[in-house]
Amino acid sequence: MEVALRANRSFLFMRRTPCLLLGTCLWLVMGILADAAGNSSSNSSSLPSLSRPSAVTIGSLFTQDSVIGRAARPAIKAAIDDVNKDSSILAGTELKLLEYDTNCSGFLGTVEALQLMENDVVVAIGPQSSGIAHVISHVVNELHVPLLSFGATDPNLSPLQYPYFIRTTQSDSFQMYAIADLVEHYEWREVVAIFVDDDYGRGGVSVLGDALANKRSKISYKAPFTPGASESAIKELLVGVNNLESRVYVVHVNPDTGLQIFSIANSLGMMAGSYVWIATDWLPSALDLSDTVDTERMNLLQGVIALRHYTPDSSTKKSFLSRWKSLKSETTATPNSYALYAYDSVWLAARALDTFLSEGGNISFSDDAKLVGLNRSALSFSTLRVFDGGTRLLQLLLTTNFTGLSGEIQFNPERDLIHPALDVLNIGGTGSRRIGYWSNYSGLSVVPPETLYDKPPNRSASSQTLYSAIWPGEMTLKPRGWVFPNNGKPLQIVVPNRVSYKQFVAKDKNPPGVKGFCIDIFEAALTLLPYPVPHVYILLGDGKSNPTYNDLVYAVAEEKFDAAVGDIAIVTNRTKVVDFTQPYMESGLLVVVPVKKEKSSPWAFLKPFSLPMWCVTGAFFLSVGAVVWILEHRLNPEFRGSPRQQLITVFWLVCLIHLKREHCEHLGTVGVDHMALRGTDNQLKLHG
Repeated sequence: MEVALRANRSFLFMRRTPCLLLGTCLWLVMGILADAAGNSSSNSSSLPSLSRPSAVTIGSLFTQDSVIGRAARPAIKAAIDDVNKDSSILAGTELKLLEYDTNCSGFLGTVEALQLMENDVVVAIGPQSSGIAHVISHVVNELHVPLLSFGATDPNLSPLQYPYFIRTTQSDSFQMYAIADLVEHYEWREVVAIFVDDDYGRGGVSVLGDALANKRSKISYKAPFTPGASESAIKELLVGVNNLESRVYVVHVNPDTGLQIFSIANSLGMMAGSYVWIATDWLPSALDLSDTVDTERMNLLQGVIALRHYTPDSSTKKSFLSRWKSLKSETTATPNSYALYAYDSVWLAARALDTFLSEGGNISFSDDAKLVGLNRSALSFSTLRVFDGGTRLLQLLLTTNFTGLSGEIQFNPERDLIHPALDVLNIGGTGSRRIGYWSNYSGLSVVPPETLYDKPPNRSASSQTLYSAIWPGEMTLKPRGWVFPNNGKPLQIVVPNRVSYKQFVAKDKNPPGVKGFCIDIFEAALTLLPYPVPHVYILLGDGKSNPTYNDLVYAVAEEKFDAAVGDIAIVTNRTKVVDFTQPYMESGLLVVVPVKKEKSSPWAFLKPFSLPMWCVTGAFFLSVGAVVWILEHRLNPEFRGSPRQQLITVFWLVCLIHLKREHCEHLGTVGVDHMALRGTDNQLKLHG
């Protein structure tokens, strides 16, 4: 109001003095602008700033001189350059990168992480090591700085414990479930886990045990070794593993030292037939980074089954692969999957930051009250500050969705990348051959996983298919996965040395020393097992009399023998002390006789009875006829007359009596034959 009155007075005065009008107007405008500027400055703290910063800093943490680091470093730099050249993202804001080397050390990784956070970074890319990720995650949780890890695959890195940890690669849990599906597909039941004894190795093998249990399989033996173990320690470990029954080995180690295991295994003769080697993604990562084919090294890996992160083909991926050699002069190798994940991690950060700044977010930091009290230490903890917009940026990172070099970048509620998939490789010759795919959606298949996402999931056993593989020792037949240990004793199988019914079981001069129907069934059953069972037969009995089968059964129960094979009847008392197989034959009242082909003969009706039996039957026939004739001759006129007539009458009567008896027995009657005898004049009359 005061300004308005002052303006009116000046206006009246200036009508008289036109020359002073211009100066007075300028003075009035300057006063109004000054008041407006004061009001604007007083309210600036309450209004968001829409201006973008000129630069935003992100950091990287990984071991640069490693298999993963040598691929990730040029990929990250290429992503930074591509983001800064793209005018559609982070317009007017430059994305800067600070690199720190963890040197594959948990302690140095922690120190490097603290030094990185002193530079007020808004996002950290890395690390590649799961062990270092566990430590650094505590730092980023305190300072609210999102950590995008392209290499930490330990399933135990839980988002509940580490909310600011985001895995931009696939978790090892999916690899382990893929291995469980492979074990089930090839009908193996036990595996031996060879792994490095750190967070990465222990976490993966723990999930493998659970995955195999769901398939009714198991880890028969765990063979851990310390990181950086000597050659002698690894050799001693493999010698112990070689004495086990299982021949299916799952190798889950670091890519920098894993090839040493196969070199030692080859020297021990463990890369030959009957062995199965399954390697996780570390092996393809090490092989993909090599620009030349090392024939000697490839010879060590013949027949190995390996898993590799599946990345679908796209135009952007092909373009990136074509310019890979020009990214860095000393890197001429093919990028592995970790390089693609590292590239996509930078783009994920850039897209989330672009949305964050578009919403009016400020890149600001504040002191952490928990660290201010640590100034008494020589370490400068007070320089570590909390990123004020870290919580919002974390939310944007988890909801960002785009298609990168590795495929679709989108997170599910468990913070895992959607549609995890793997290549199933079979190493042979001078390279590897893809024998199929695995996806969490449909399991094993021979078609790319993305072609199955539009169809209903099918995890039935019949749908799990793979192409044929070449196994160690250039074997095309699938190994059984189990052998009898070198220091084991063959099973002792006791067999009765029978005298009668030798068709069931009997002593034989030829190997294996016994023969018979029971032995044939037992040997056929052994061939159906997925592993060989060495055994020897031991005869019980002197061969002059049949042995007592109860003694044979109790000898097995007392562990004098491992098993018994023969025509052993399954009775109640025996089932209380031993276990029987399912009966393979029901005898009942049958008689086993050899089948003989004979020519037809008119006298074939005599075959059912032998000659002595026919003689006895005829004697009984004549004796019965004689008795009947003696009793009836005096009273019955039918039994009188000429000898020929009497003989015919006796013969007819005896035959009729026999026929009536057989008829009554057929009807099941008991007692007197169903005949009616009528007496006339004390004479017997026979009626039918």
